[in-house]
Amino acid sequence: MQAEINADTSLTKVGSTIIGFVTFTFIGYFTIGLALGVLPIFIHQQLGYSTVIAGIVISLQYVTTFLFRGYAGNIVDKKGPKPAVILGMAGFAISGILLFVAYMFRDTPVLSLGVLILTRLVTGFGEGLIGASPINWAIFAIGDQHTSKAISYNGIASYGALALGAPIGIILNNSYGIGSIGMLILLIGIAGFFYAKNKTAIKGNSKAPRASFMQVLKTVSPYGICLTLGGLGFGTISTFITLYYAYLNWTNAVLCLSVFSVLFILGRVFFANAIDTYGGMKISMACLAVESVGLFILWIAHMPHIALIGAGITGLGFSLVFPALGVEAVKLVPASNKGAALGGYGLFLDLSLGLTGPLVGGVASHFGMLYIFPFSMAMVFTGFILAVLIYNKQRKKLHTEI
Repeated sequence: MQAEINADTSLTKVGSTIIGFVTFTFIGYFTIGLALGVLPIFIHQQLGYSTVIAGIVISLQYVTTFLFRGYAGNIVDKKGPKPAVILGMAGFAISGILLFVAYMFRDTPVLSLGVLILTRLVTGFGEGLIGASPINWAIFAIGDQHTSKAISYNGIASYGALALGAPIGIILNNSYGIGSIGMLILLIGIAGFFYAKNKTAIKGNSKAPRASFMQVLKTVSPYGICLTLGGLGFGTISTFITLYYAYLNWTNAVLCLSVFSVLFILGRVFFANAIDTYGGMKISMACLAVESVGLFILWIAHMPHIALIGAGITGLGFSLVFPALGVEAVKLVPASNKGAALGGYGLFLDLSLGLTGPLVGGVASHFGMLYIFPFSMAMVFTGFILAVLIYNKQRKKLHTEI
């Protein structure tokens, strides 16, 4: 009985320790979520640019996120996660200032759009530096055996932040304009900066030789490509749902993103242990299949409440894709490259979200808004097929070794 009590206490301590670090993820993605639901409308309706331009500007964030993921991973492996997190928080604070400036120039669309482009690039810098840094900080503190739990908690923080940030951003925009969102982002970024400054620095202690980032990236790329395809469902909902609802003359588009995020969080809370029980590849295959079903329902939905069901199933399906594939990918690299591995693996989610804007925006422009969900469903199902191929390859390799 005493052993069970000690085990429960230990697990509680592990959970609270992880929360202390993934708070940085929550802060970063909350600032991203604040602008996510209003920027496409601001660019398309207030500045007068096309849906393709709106999608490209939104996706520009992921260009710098992609570029700085590897840089952050190297910082984590050499100096620890703290410097990367501090830089990321500074980036978010600066992006808030730039968003306010873009709002001030709203009567000059070209200038406003130019500042928005810079805003998205700086936001991407912040996201790239945050990236996997809080996960690594948590793993350094609690041990490698809790990797899947740290990744799951980090995902709850990120998507929970998006679910909370998006409706708050829309309320602020409707009441005070998008400039108020910029000021709030600035304040949150400053708060996160000082929280990180006061957090104890931790570094990895592995003496194993470090591989180059490109070698690590090549190792994790099959799992990352699968993640890229799986992430297109979320990217389509987060970037285009407001325009999709407007096209169909439906209201409360933000509910779709919120329902997606709530079911995503519930999936991680109730099924997080499934990865350790059944293995990352089996869980990723199941999740990608469920996500495909959710996107199919969104495709055929003829009423808003049916669309909400589709969004919820999509969120539930996507919930464990990142940690399930991530656990499998990280297993393949030495401890001295864990930071680079998580950073490199995270690049593929950035790639997914970065491709969503131009790809899905192009589909909407050339074929019509009604085709965005069948397209994203096809991409996610392709990810499911790739996961099956990876799983079969793993089984053949294991059988050969035996």
